[in-house]
Amino acid sequence: MKFGMNLLLWTGALSEDDLPTLQMLKQLGYDGVEIPCFGEADPDHFADWGRRLDDLGLERTAVTVRNAEDNPISPDPGVRARGVKLTRQALDCCQAAGCAALVGPFHSAIGHFSGTGPTDDEWKWALDSMQHMAEHAGKVGVTLGVESLNRFETYLLNSQGDAARLAREVNHPRCRILYDTFHAHIEEKSVADSIRSCADMIGHVHISENDRSTPGKGLVHWDDTFDALRDVGYDGWMVVEAFGLALPELVAATKIWRKMYDSEEQLARDALAFIRGQVAQHWT
Repeated sequence: MKFGMNLLLWTGALSEDDLPTLQMLKQLGYDGVEIPCFGEADPDHFADWGRRLDDLGLERTAVTVRNAEDNPISPDPGVRARGVKLTRQALDCCQAAGCAALVGPFHSAIGHFSGTGPTDDEWKWALDSMQHMAEHAGKVGVTLGVESLNRFETYLLNSQGDAARLAREVNHPRCRILYDTFHAHIEEKSVADSIRSCADMIGHVHISENDRSTPGKGLVHWDDTFDALRDVGYDGWMVVEAFGLALPELVAATKIWRKMYDSEEQLARDALAFIRGQVAQHWT
């Protein structure tokens, strides 16, 4: 088991200003960090940060998203191709930085809706796009973590079963799913059943409270979650994902309008203590 922290609580792109945060996370005891990788990313920039993170003793994964202009399920083949291209670029950056995984909702455009559920064509486009992404992931040695989102953020994949179905149909060893406790809290009838039903596909876990604040301080069914993860033998990354007011572009996307913690450091410290306590309790 490894414990990580998603850097989107502080930044949307790594810069010199983030070094104190990275040092703080290492001092708190995190094994690694999850790096934002958005837009036209530069592998050389990520290679530089890979070396810096090596020096700090922090391992890493990465997160990316797709938007309307690069939507992998768009009816426009050019838009779909751009989505595949940008995810392939993100995978190249992961390879350069030494990231073990690239996770997120890169299956379709976040915050973009058609007014109906996914069509058969959109599913076929998603499958075709993801197969191209998975093939490239295999070439660069990075594992994909396909993330389902709640119905208010996307419409293609809303449940863990949706994500697992897509990954199974892609049928590539580098295509797995990300289990996110925040989205599961909204969409699943039983979080334990959802974990057990897609255990063969879970490659990454986000630990996120129902209000996106400090894990363990809200309403997520944590005992059920950790019991099920133990029962299925999960032993990969558990990455804290929380959001605040630091990034205006993420405030709009995540709908976080108020600060729900004393400080980012307090949230990171308490979240790590919570996860360690839960693992110690449920894995013994």
